[in-house]
Amino acid sequence: MPQATGRKVRGRIMAKTHSLFICGQCGQEAHKWLGRCPGCGSWNSFVEERLQGSPQGRQRKPAGAPLRLGDIEIQAVARIQTRVSELDRVLGGGLVPGSLVLVGGEPGIGKSTLLLQVLANLCRDHGVLLVSGEESAAQVRLRGDRLLQDVGGVEVLAETDVDAVLAAVRQVQPELVVVDSVQTLYSSDLGAVPGSVSQVREAAGRFMRLAKEEDIAVFLVGHVTKEGILAGPRVLEHMVDTVLQFEGDRNLTYRVLRSVKNRFGSTNEIGVFEMKETGLETVEDPSALFLEEGERSSGSALLAALEGSRALLIEVQALVAGSGLAYPKLVGTGIDRGRLAMIVAVLGRRAGLNLAANDVFVNVAGGMSVEEPAADLAVALAIASAHRDTPIRGKIACFGELSLTGELRFSVGAERRLDEAAKMGIEAVITPAKNAGSLRQGQSPVRLLEASNISAALAQAF
Repeated sequence: MPQATGRKVRGRIMAKTHSLFICGQCGQEAHKWLGRCPGCGSWNSFVEERLQGSPQGRQRKPAGAPLRLGDIEIQAVARIQTRVSELDRVLGGGLVPGSLVLVGGEPGIGKSTLLLQVLANLCRDHGVLLVSGEESAAQVRLRGDRLLQDVGGVEVLAETDVDAVLAAVRQVQPELVVVDSVQTLYSSDLGAVPGSVSQVREAAGRFMRLAKEEDIAVFLVGHVTKEGILAGPRVLEHMVDTVLQFEGDRNLTYRVLRSVKNRFGSTNEIGVFEMKETGLETVEDPSALFLEEGERSSGSALLAALEGSRALLIEVQALVAGSGLAYPKLVGTGIDRGRLAMIVAVLGRRAGLNLAANDVFVNVAGGMSVEEPAADLAVALAIASAHRDTPIRGKIACFGELSLTGELRFSVGAERRLDEAAKMGIEAVITPAKNAGSLRQGQSPVRLLEASNISAALAQAF
């Protein structure tokens, strides 16, 4: 006869406890410990967690009948304005009721400060609740007083038990809930410690069901790893509706809020803030913040960047120095190192710049991170300027993607880049020749300098 899967006590079968190994990076599950995760390739990332399984199994609800897309009625959703213009921009026009938003960033970057300002703005007209798992209610009040924010109407719950938190939310019925942070929550049904993969996934899943069932907007604050990515399983980012990432250096005053994923708006949108004693203040003119006044020296180039729907000017700096090492250094801050290595190779092969025996350092001024390929030309011109020890002539900005053949590829958003350059007093912009067909001379007050390849761009710049 088959044996029972659990232990029978006083006529009923107890749940059986078993171990499961879960990858802390991607959430891959295994029944034994593995040195390397087969899902994401991370080493020593598997953690043992004890789980309880029910021998009775769960009853499945019958599936609903499928619907045709043409028969589904679309209802207009009234967004909640957070009254923080840069945050509303990144969210796509405001906060959607019933949405689940994940906010990540390094400790001290301003996540809790920004969300406390949002709660203070909305507490007069909307029901709000702050679930604080890292600080007591008194500590939250002290931060509000320090930021000179009127937080008297914000309800605070200092609790880490998920069941207690969800019961309190259903009782209060707020319109907005902020959970700071999701790594501090735990469920007594799981034997794992708070912050483990299974606990984070369980807490996020239950808040997702709460947001959809009760039509409540929920902010989840998440920690980041030493690599700067959100801690916990990658499935956590797939569960939420929006992922916001705080970027910037804590030693500097500005912060950049980037939209990595957004089901209710455009992606790759950014918002710029400045940290002051009274909290985070929005920056209406980011280009003026990222540009320094004065004459440009050698090794400096201006990039007409495009972040989402926003165009801004960013300074790219480079330093080329002779190396006494067998393998010269190639260091990039704010730019992908693989992309930087490709640009250096193209400059050496297609433009005749001998950089093989030099250390090359590239930095995006202000701690800004640039990911778009159109930044290639600015990086190349900055390196060439540093190598020649000659500044770029006049007030010239540039943009363009550099191919392995040395040609400049077509870049999107050229009109918005030119408009931002004109607003900042730029006299000329070096553009790829393939963009010139859609841009007419005289359409913008700035002068267009066409370049089909890197050699032509260097001739225009110097």
